[in-house]
Amino acid sequence: MEVTKRERGLLLVMIEIDPTHEDDFNRWYREEHYPERMACPGFLSGKRFLALEGEPKYLAIYELESPAVLESPEYRKIAGPSEWTQRLRPHFVKHIRNVYVEIAP
Repeated sequence: MEVTKRERGLLLVMIEIDPTHEDDFNRWYREEHYPERMACPGFLSGKRFLALEGEPKYLAIYELESPAVLESPEYRKIAGPSEWTQRLRPHFVKHIRNVYVEIAP
């Protein structure tokens, strides 16, 4: 399926973090990761969830103007891992990142 710039996108990220680093992970998400994405052109909304059952424990969903937003210079600028991100990544027990395109309104 060919994607055009007018098709809405969705970024889904699921993370299981080593429990000894969970507080730092949540602070990183609130103070750095989420604000950067919400300030990036093309990110329309973001929501975060905690699993009541199953895993990974954390789920974040971002609605995008288009999946092409993830190729933009503005996103590439924030996608490069910060020092804080680099410090946390080795403690991600599981990390799933999927990009979707809307096929029906």
